[in-house]
Amino acid sequence: MKGHRSLLLWFTGMSGAGKSCIANRVQADLHEHQLHTCLLDGDRLRQGLTADLGFADDDRKENIRRTAEVGRLMVDAGVITLVCLISPFEQERRMARALFAPDDFIEIFIDAPLAVLERRDPKGLYAKARKGLIKNFTGIDSPYERPVSPDIVIDSATTSVEQAAHTIEAFLHDRRELAVTSIRGHLS
Repeated sequence: MKGHRSLLLWFTGMSGAGKSCIANRVQADLHEHQLHTCLLDGDRLRQGLTADLGFADDDRKENIRRTAEVGRLMVDAGVITLVCLISPFEQERRMARALFAPDDFIEIFIDAPLAVLERRDPKGLYAKARKGLIKNFTGIDSPYERPVSPDIVIDSATTSVEQAAHTIEAFLHDRRELAVTSIRGHLS
C-alpha cells in the first residue's frame, strides 16, 4: 500500500495556458510528502503512445481515450496521476471521467484569454497557426469546448503557478482526497 489513496487530476486548457507548469509544481509538492505520482503530459505522450495520431478531431478523441485508459491503469495501481492534455472536447472529457469512481477524477480547467496565450506562445505555435503553417490548431481553426462543470478553475492570466498549485492542493486537502495532514505546510 502506498499510504495514500489514488486519484486522477485531469488538467485541461488550451496550449500555453500553464497546464504542464502547474501540474509539475503540484507533482513536486506531492513528492515532498512521499506520495507516489505519475505525470502524463500530452507533449510527451505524442512522442510515444500517441505518436501515430494527428490533430484531426477523430485523432484528438483517440488521444484523449488512450490517455484516460492509461490514467485508469495508473490509478488502479495506486498512483496519483496527473494528466496534462488540451482535451478540447467536452464529450471526451466526460468519457474520461466515466472511467473513474466519482471522487477519483478531478477536472482542472486552466483558463486564460486567447490574447494572453498568443502573447505567451512558448512554443511559437499560435504564430505558426495564424500564418497557416499549422492546421487544426486549438483556439485558432479548431475549437476548444470550455468545461461545463470542472472541479477547479484556474485563471492562469491572473494566478501564479505557486498560487494555482496551492488552490489545487487546498481543494484536495479540504475534500480529504489525500491522506496527508498538510501539503507544503501551509494547508494545515
